[in-house]
Amino acid sequence: MLEPLALQHSWPVQEKARHFELGALLNCAAIDAAPPAVPGGIEDLHAGCWECDLKDDALLWSGGVYDIFGLPRGVSISRSGALGFYAEHSRAALDQLRAHAIRHQKGFTLDAEIRPASGGRRWLRLIAAPVIDGERTIALHGVKLIVG
Repeated sequence: MLEPLALQHSWPVQEKARHFELGALLNCAAIDAAPPAVPGGIEDLHAGCWECDLKDDALLWSGGVYDIFGLPRGVSISRSGALGFYAEHSRAALDQLRAHAIRHQKGFTLDAEIRPASGGRRWLRLIAAPVIDGERTIALHGVKLIVG
């Protein structure tokens, strides 16, 4: 059985430069330049970018995120549908960190267990940062990486 990794924390958005360069990493369209060796495979691509618009919870995933979740690239997926892939303990931690990030305009990192559509279990590291317009958090975006 896989053991949970002990990485979950939040950080102020003002410290985003310490965590990763958001402008360079978080462009979902640019990440899709190279397809995996096998459609749906993750042999070469172990990371992907994602965005979630808070007005309607619409998701935008790069191809790497579809691969991580074992889904065909481009298939329509809702946030609630995506949450169904997370193990219960990981989903609860994600919901708590997400709410805190939105309310306090903080980024967060979470190691989460998922059960991809392709079967088995997988651990991913989710790195998230808020998108702020004026005083409001309007979206979250980040990177998902396979860690186990």
